[in-house]
Amino acid sequence: MLPRDLLNHVENRDTLSRLLDLGDRAVQTWEVVCSDFLSPPEITEALQVFGKMTEIHCLAWGGYEQAERQRLAIARSELPLDPSMVSLTAISIAGNFLFDTATHRDFLGAILGTGIERQKVGDVNVLGEKGAQAIVVPELVEYLQLHFNQVRTVPVKVNAIAWEELKIRIPVTKELTSTEASLRLDAIASFGFGMSRSKMVDLINGEDVRVNWKTISQPNYQLKSGDLIAIRGKGRVTIGDIMITKKERYRVQMTRSV
Repeated sequence: MLPRDLLNHVENRDTLSRLLDLGDRAVQTWEVVCSDFLSPPEITEALQVFGKMTEIHCLAWGGYEQAERQRLAIARSELPLDPSMVSLTAISIAGNFLFDTATHRDFLGAILGTGIERQKVGDVNVLGEKGAQAIVVPELVEYLQLHFNQVRTVPVKVNAIAWEELKIRIPVTKELTSTEASLRLDAIASFGFGMSRSKMVDLINGEDVRVNWKTISQPNYQLKSGDLIAIRGKGRVTIGDIMITKKERYRVQMTRSV
């Protein structure tokens, strides 16, 4: 049995407990075991926990480099791991959305409306008027082809697609530098995302802003070097070096990805 005392100080305790059960199975069977899809904070915490063990190792993969939701492959340390061992299938959700535009929430809601659990679905990438693509566990493809036939008012058709057909938008990055009186989230994030501070405060209060994949609802939250700020639909800002100027202000380097 893998040690459970590592769960004492984790936030996603139930998820990590299930992952340790999978780890026990991987040790006992000498097989590569895959988890369900995990959210970014769950992935981060899982990698930290498994990184403290010598008996097993793991690999997170969601179908492409920038995937937000990923499955974890877990195996004994003696066994090699590579992305091909993470069982995934890419699907197209094709329809004519020219006159009834659908959002990420619409597509995801329609998928879950068929009775599928959220942890069986990875990233959903909207393609505008042509529909969307998604990553799912392979065993659900046939079910979706039978039961998933509409998003909003638009009929859709589901098909498995080859990985090279996946349309992934490569993030565009921009280097920024700002000088601030403090390291408050609202001050730095408003500059990083190019919006007013009041608008950023509204987003933070509305729990639309995440730092290191955790929802932060306090505008005065103090940032540090290495922190990742994410807002759905607006990209991500990574905090780089922080220096103190002669006037005791903070010069903050950051990278924005959109």
